[in-house]
Amino acid sequence: MKRRTLIVTIAALGATVLLPRPAAHAQDTRKQALTSINRGIEYLKSTQEEDGSWGKYPAVTALAVTALLKNGRTEAKEPAVAKGVQYILHAAKPNGAIYSDADPALAMPNYNTALCLMALANVRNPAYLPVIRKAQKYLEESQFSGGDGKSENDPMYGGIGYGSKPDRPDLSNLQMALEALKESSIHSGSAVWTKAVVFLQRVQNLKESNDQEWVKTASGDGGFIYDSKGRSFSESGGLPQSYGSMTYAGLKSYLYAGVDKSDPRAKAAWDWIRANYSVTEHPGMGDKSLYYYYHTMAKTFRVYGASTIEEPNGAKHDWSKELIAQITTRQKSDGSWINANGRFWEDRPALVTSYSLLALAYCTKK
Repeated sequence: MKRRTLIVTIAALGATVLLPRPAAHAQDTRKQALTSINRGIEYLKSTQEEDGSWGKYPAVTALAVTALLKNGRTEAKEPAVAKGVQYILHAAKPNGAIYSDADPALAMPNYNTALCLMALANVRNPAYLPVIRKAQKYLEESQFSGGDGKSENDPMYGGIGYGSKPDRPDLSNLQMALEALKESSIHSGSAVWTKAVVFLQRVQNLKESNDQEWVKTASGDGGFIYDSKGRSFSESGGLPQSYGSMTYAGLKSYLYAGVDKSDPRAKAAWDWIRANYSVTEHPGMGDKSLYYYYHTMAKTFRVYGASTIEEPNGAKHDWSKELIAQITTRQKSDGSWINANGRFWEDRPALVTSYSLLALAYCTKK
């Protein structure tokens, strides 16, 4: 393909200068991303198990299937997708949950069901609607609410946890469940959304709308933490500190639940993101759960509808271009991605490669 140029004549110098058209840079970035995506997809296809899974685990399999689907592969034309979908369907339980009980410690029914529901919804095959409807109902009923003795005053109200016993809700599981429900077209009038907002307020570092004790001595910076009891995985130590993945997750979840971008809660989260924007590290976490952060970040920017972001000091960023550059640079020679910091399973290449492919899919989405 010939490089397009823009000819500019500078009269005072009597010279003609050839400048590259800005569109060429965008094309180069997109080409870079697509090349990386193709290599990542080939890695996933080469490491799929005979039973159609990745790691014989529904959640990781679902993430891999969704990554393939979001990057244009289909059940009809890509055997890896078709095999992965069948593995997911075989993990479906009569009560609507989708998980493996081979290892009780890793069952995590809500987490697995949410990711599997997301994958099935993206297949767009009407044959799977009965499984999808049952999974939706299971997730809705997994939300802590009045039916399980949790009144609205309870810190757990509106949240969703792993589904293991004993269980406690957290923002990571809630955001996955809400995304799965949104992508599978759960009704906007469902009570799951209004209940979720109650929990979201209680994990936001914002004194004006959070009624929990932990926020009274916290920074009030508008970001989000892990759970409503003040638990945070931030490296800052001491008081609960906001961090990147949870703040993106919180904002995305607000928007899914119908909270407008102009709402003070959403604006506070956006201001935190502007003040802590980074593609080189996970804000508040360093290199821990970096790829989980990348894919949550890319999704949130798309849901928010932002093509650029401006820091408080006025610096503007083309987030998709910068994220593409960062992710593609980190890709391994075999097409995979892996985090040197293995916390939160990021030493598993199938999982991290799926996160990376999902992030790139949202970066290149038109």
